[in-house]
Amino acid sequence: MERLQKYLAHAGIASRRFCEELISQGKVKVNGKTVTEMGVKIDPESDRIEVRGKLIGKPEEKVYILLNKPKGYVTTVRDPQGRPKVTDLLTGVEQRVYPVGRLDFDTEGLLILTNDGDITYGLTHPKHELGKTYVATVKGVPDKDKLKRFGKGLRLADGVTAPAKVRLLNKKGSNGVLEITIYEGRNRQIRRMCETIGHPVLELKRVSVDFLRLEGLEKGKFRYLNQEEISKLKNLIE
Repeated sequence: MERLQKYLAHAGIASRRFCEELISQGKVKVNGKTVTEMGVKIDPESDRIEVRGKLIGKPEEKVYILLNKPKGYVTTVRDPQGRPKVTDLLTGVEQRVYPVGRLDFDTEGLLILTNDGDITYGLTHPKHELGKTYVATVKGVPDKDKLKRFGKGLRLADGVTAPAKVRLLNKKGSNGVLEITIYEGRNRQIRRMCETIGHPVLELKRVSVDFLRLEGLEKGKFRYLNQEEISKLKNLIE
């Protein structure tokens, strides 16, 4: 027996969190009856599961992908404006995968995609505080006092940020190149933090998520995570 929302996530419907929303909205049926409460357990071998009237088959094979996202792509599976999506870059991937977290349209770099709802839920949950490192080219060169503010937390419109790590990597003309590691995932967080200290971001790239790095992966290309990497990811969220 398996919890319904976990089964749906494993079947590649969406992240576990979104599957819970589908259930609460009355869009899921088990053996012809609408289910709206969490915690319902089903037998994948014998129960008939429908989502929005569509019969769901056995769970898909789990895949875990690391993509070097270019600028000009949205990290959603649908876009009302018709802009290019990161999933458009996944040539040959048969499973329906979803981005783990987001990168802005104008931000490039490391993005994980998977059809494993548990991994998606775990990696995006605030309690795990995974380090995400970015390289940001900012307007002007921040002095030491401004950089120290990252370690104390910066006040944004949605509250004070958790302490972050930052260092000046080098200078590019009259601008600075910063390496910034954050441990939370607010919307456009790096850009807002840099604006707060008076040095708006000109270019932004995510180079790592915890132990995963972009090394050797060309922009716009992807690779499957190996078994060791998958095990490490699962250990991070236990």
